Amino acid sequence: MTQLDSSSAAPAKATTRRRDWWAVVSVMAGIFLLVTAEQLPIGLLSQLASSLDVSEGKAGLMITVPGVVAAFAAPLLPVAVGRLDRRYLLTGLMALMALASVLGALMDSFGWLLATRVLIGCCIGGFWAIAGGLAGRLVALEQVPRAMSLIFSGVAAATVLGVPAGTWLGDVSDWRTAFAALGGLSVVVCIGLWHLLPSLPARKPVRLASLGGQLRVPGVCIGALATALIVVGHFGAYTFVSPILQRLGGVALGDVSRLLLLFGAAGLAGNFIAGSLAGRRPYLTVLLIPLVLAATTLAFPWLGIRPFSATVLLMLWGLVFGGISVSLQTWILRSATNPEAATAMMAFVFNLSIGLGALSGGQVVDALGLSAVLLAAGGLFVAAALLIAVTPARVVSRQETRPPGTSSRT
Repeated sequence: MTQLDSSSAAPAKATTRRRDWWAVVSVMAGIFLLVTAEQLPIGLLSQLASSLDVSEGKAGLMITVPGVVAAFAAPLLPVAVGRLDRRYLLTGLMALMALASVLGALMDSFGWLLATRVLIGCCIGGFWAIAGGLAGRLVALEQVPRAMSLIFSGVAAATVLGVPAGTWLGDVSDWRTAFAALGGLSVVVCIGLWHLLPSLPARKPVRLASLGGQLRVPGVCIGALATALIVVGHFGAYTFVSPILQRLGGVALGDVSRLLLLFGAAGLAGNFIAGSLAGRRPYLTVLLIPLVLAATTLAFPWLGIRPFSATVLLMLWGLVFGGISVSLQTWILRSATNPEAATAMMAFVFNLSIGLGALSGGQVVDALGLSAVLLAAGGLFVAAALLIAVTPARVVSRQETRPPGTSSRT
């Protein structure tokens, strides 16, 4: 998603070999595992809280910590490593991911478990910061869009397959087994990255000076604020979706993993639907998303009190939220004067908002309960909709004559 690695400016290859596509697949697999690791505690929250004798609100820090760390790692890690070959960096981050996952599976202390989540946050931010610019260095120019789509299909695959599969594994064994399995798979991907990626030297040092300047662009500033409100609201409530489904919706614990699978599938469909709509009507698409999310979460405490109705509302929630990334990305790319810097800033805002959402949601759950966190999320969605509604449509329409991102090196 983010493209901080200025080495991505290197010309694309003249031809693409089969091995090059396997290199793309290895990067996609890395993204898949990292997103799965970041969100896996959502499906196992009740079990984690019980096993480690902490409240569900406190257990939500398992999402907060890596989200906040990833937000800062995304812009800062590429700067810190300077000209280090990106093949070494990606392989090293995946090795660190394997170590952190295995250590997490062994921890009996919640504090030490959170320490392993710090390491995972570093891996998430650093890997994404580099992966966003690799397609043009792995495949021929005309195949770069396809390679980019394949790399970031790992995000959708993690939601549709990774998190539900990890939740199922945790249900039939325990959460430690799920964490250890992530560690084992990370070793496999680490080996794949080492053997499949070519040498990827950084040709220029990464510079961050232009990032803050993009917030002075009205469209980017509004997009960043809307992103923060929507993502904080979503993860504030979705972090606790397992106890919400069980206690409010009457869903059996064993059915939660299947519902999360359906949630992910709905999100994947929503991504393609919103992508099509946002390409033509970005303003309307971005406005509708928080409105529908608000209606869904505000209605949940009253309408989602049976397994069937809870499932229907969850599917609508997933369908709509699945379109948020592509819609806001289109908004940003149509508004920005420097699309690459604006995209990097959005990556920071998105990841930080994930962490803050889980943290604030945990506070609300502990103080007021599960229904309250759904109402709080709905309030944030309403605020985002109002912010967009009072924003003139011209802030995203002035560049609609060109395809989103054509000035970016993606």
